[in-house]
Amino acid sequence: MLSRPDRLLPALDLARRVEAGELTPEGLVDLCAAAISAREDDVGAFTYLAIEKARAFARTDAARLRALPLRGLPVGLKDIYDTHDMPTEYGSAAYRGHQPASDASTVTMLRRAGGNILGKTVTTEFAHQQTGKTRNPHNLAHTPGGSSSGSAAAVAAGMVPIATGSQTAGSVIRPAAYCGVAGFKPSYKLIPTIGVKCYAWSLDTVGFYGAGVADVAFATAAMSGRDLRVDRAAPTAPRVALMHTHIWADASPDMQNAVDTAARDLEAAGASVTEVALPPLLQDAWRAHKVIILYEAGLSYAFEYDNKRDLLGPKTVAMLDEAKTVGVDAYDDARRIAKRARLALAHLMADFDVILTPSAPGAAPHGIGATGVANFNWLWTLMGTPCVNVPGLSDGAGMPLGVQIVGRFGRDRAALEAALFTERALASRT
Repeated sequence: MLSRPDRLLPALDLARRVEAGELTPEGLVDLCAAAISAREDDVGAFTYLAIEKARAFARTDAARLRALPLRGLPVGLKDIYDTHDMPTEYGSAAYRGHQPASDASTVTMLRRAGGNILGKTVTTEFAHQQTGKTRNPHNLAHTPGGSSSGSAAAVAAGMVPIATGSQTAGSVIRPAAYCGVAGFKPSYKLIPTIGVKCYAWSLDTVGFYGAGVADVAFATAAMSGRDLRVDRAAPTAPRVALMHTHIWADASPDMQNAVDTAARDLEAAGASVTEVALPPLLQDAWRAHKVIILYEAGLSYAFEYDNKRDLLGPKTVAMLDEAKTVGVDAYDDARRIAKRARLALAHLMADFDVILTPSAPGAAPHGIGATGVANFNWLWTLMGTPCVNVPGLSDGAGMPLGVQIVGRFGRDRAALEAALFTERALASRT
């Protein structure tokens, strides 16, 4: 069943309209509420909604919100972000009805910047692979990806202009690719993860979804106070390393064509594109990711495994069973490999601004019982680099295909600028 998404809500444009007095913060909530009313029963993006509370807040605090960077934009929060005024269930029956005492740091940052929290979006259990109810807005028979399934789908269905995700393997970039929206995973530790349910502390990274690259850049800049906006001047042509990687054969023919199409469009727009092979040390790091995520997950979820195992989904239990087989020596060796690989990657990128590579193996798979494979994301998450899913391409069936822009660690604005350049290069072909 094909179900075309409603019109996206571009965060940057909406914020400008509020600033200009063309739209009120309450009007923003009304736009979202209308889309939710029309689409939520089919898509299932939310686990908790607070529309009336958000509307009342927008009405009573309108003047203050207009003066803040986010202008009262409604925000969907992945339900691993603690909220003092909404349940936070981490996608798990083990935490049904759980009410945290305080907000996650990111939530406080969003509120202070003028974000209006509209509700909590569906996550897989503990941000792993036990799926929830969410369907892909482009085709309800397909997965939206995971673990940030509800957030990506909510933005793709025009229900919210901004939503948060998190990435420990590929849980920001892959759902963005599957749902045809922009997704931004900042550099590791750029945004605090305090109050976000920990999966693997060496990897967990807060991320954001929006209609386009400029929207995620604007939202991240507004809530963090960092100079990340890329909408105020034309982006400069980047130096791009085209990296098929050692798992190129895992990409579908449509995805392979999408990446090569993006490379050609980038060159036509004035970027320099050079094909670069993935060094063997980085291939070792790609394999080390699994060791690190398993070892750390085994400790992060030790309490739940020991005390609430009967309430956990079978995929979560299987993962934690496997985590018990990873010893500390293997974990420490994987960490050493990762450290060497980060230095090797910095050396490799000395002559490039960004890397172009697939966001996912292909379009969203059929069925909502699986989240897809994160093999094209593992390495970059482990390296801590900023990553952006650039939407704009699709396969023969009309399902979105995303290409991934990987930047240098700590050069998040440059990565976003290159992603915007890529997005515009792709748009120029239509």
